[in-house]
Amino acid sequence: MDLLGLGPADWQAIELTLKLCLYTTLILLLLATPLAWWLAHGRSRLRGVVQALVALPLVLPPTVLGFYLLVTLGPHGWVGGTLERFGLPHLAFTFEGILLASVIYSMPFAVQPLCEAFSSLGRRPLEVASSLGASGFDRFVSVVLPLSKGGFVIAATLTFAHTLGEFGVILMLGGSIPGETKVLSVLIYDHAEAMNHAAAHRLSLLLLLFAFVTLFLVYGISRRFQVVRP
Repeated sequence: MDLLGLGPADWQAIELTLKLCLYTTLILLLLATPLAWWLAHGRSRLRGVVQALVALPLVLPPTVLGFYLLVTLGPHGWVGGTLERFGLPHLAFTFEGILLASVIYSMPFAVQPLCEAFSSLGRRPLEVASSLGASGFDRFVSVVLPLSKGGFVIAATLTFAHTLGEFGVILMLGGSIPGETKVLSVLIYDHAEAMNHAAAHRLSLLLLLFAFVTLFLVYGISRRFQVVRP
């Protein structure tokens, strides 16, 4: 035991959780940026459908999403079965599987802040840049990104924090495999189920403090950059 009272299994879960949070955040920033831009400025009739799909994890029980991902990514599912036919392992009960689940489940926490930030820009800055001969890529890099940095910070912070606390979808798809799928939230559940309340309390307190600091920073960033709060 160390000074915090955490054992090797606890630190292993913390390392795995931080890895999952980091990968999920990076992937979602890459995917959510063009999607949020399209939702903010696109005129397609499919926008409403896409917006509903993106926001679905906000209201869908995590166990429901986890169940359908398990069915899809498992050995008898459409994706998992196809992978096995090509000689590749299925994604159920793997880190890659819970990473995919985490990306889907945390999608609205990345897309919505970026969409709000892009919508608040208006068209005037882009029109000025266009009149000066800037290409579409140049306008996005030199105008949109600097003016939307508050939205990116909030999107990254919320995505990281939300991934840290994911439980239902992870447990359904990944189970509780040490070093592979046993993240902090699952380990807390295991401690509580084993009546090891002291260990569950220590880890829960860490997550509680992190959640408070995260929300404090998010609201501070919102005020500073004057972006819409999540």
